Amino acid sequence: MADVNRGNRPLSPHITIYRPQLNSITSILTRITGNGLIVGGLLMTWWFVAAAMGPDAFATADAVLTSWFGDLVMFLSLWALWYHTLAGLRHLIWDTGWGLDLPTAEKLGWACVGGSVVLTILTALVI
Repeated sequence: MADVNRGNRPLSPHITIYRPQLNSITSILTRITGNGLIVGGLLMTWWFVAAAMGPDAFATADAVLTSWFGDLVMFLSLWALWYHTLAGLRHLIWDTGWGLDLPTAEKLGWACVGGSVVLTILTALVI
């Protein structure tokens, strides 16, 4: 049966109306960081393969990875690694049935965000 009032009904809440919740933002960040880790992994793989191919190939790969752009990509990959790890731990906690209430879920979300930033900075300072 055709819906004759289809054009008159409101659509789902749009991004300009809907306020994103921390859980949705952290879920999206988990997906983004997972894909970002692929980029960092590919760059590191390129670096290792170039080292095996010879000095000219390694010099090119090393120049890219030690440039400001390479440093930025590796720093963001480090953050992505820490964030993705903490988000995975959060999901393991949720799998036990603990932390599913909204206040605890929000605390765990902020722990993932804040913890990943702190661990990234500490790791960068040590390395």
